[in-house]
Amino acid sequence: MPSDVPPQDDAPFEGVLEVPWQRLSQDALDGILAEFVSREGTDYGDYDYSLDDKKQHVLNQLQRGDAVILFDPLSSTCHIEMARVLRAHGWSGGQDG
Repeated sequence: MPSDVPPQDDAPFEGVLEVPWQRLSQDALDGILAEFVSREGTDYGDYDYSLDDKKQHVLNQLQRGDAVILFDPLSSTCHIEMARVLRAHGWSGGQDG
């Protein structure tokens, strides 16, 4: 981690793996997207988007490489994070973080 970037709650923990979205089944990807966009605290401001619209927005970010899917083997959970946030914490990506 770069010394000028303080540790934060959004930094990935050691052992967390990046999961290429292209390797997931359509059902698995849809489930991860639906769970992510329906989390409490997801804010779209004054705009009212359908669940499908929200999922498509996140999928577009994954496709562009702006966001990545992370899997934490300790908690067996997935999370989607912005790539720029991860890079700010020294994340190099890939299967071993």
